[in-house]
Amino acid sequence: MTPESVLTLAQQALQVTLLMAAPPLLAALLMGLLVSVFQAATQINELTLSFIPKLLAIFVVLVLFGPWMLGILLDYMRQLFSGIPGMIG
Repeated sequence: MTPESVLTLAQQALQVTLLMAAPPLLAALLMGLLVSVFQAATQINELTLSFIPKLLAIFVVLVLFGPWMLGILLDYMRQLFSGIPGMIG
């Protein structure tokens, strides 16, 4: 296994990790922004008001983008497992 192949595997793993993490994190970020604007406008400072909508947004995003995320992960794992014989010898 050459250093270039190790770096390629690490790069692909980081790309897949970012693709897996991006949709839920972006949903939480946008929902947090909307809730904070709402809280600033109404001066309601309830902690559950910021937590529950974020949790629901993440759940909805995982339901909507779950098949896409699973497809990316499965493609990466197939590519990784099919490349094992080439890496060994």
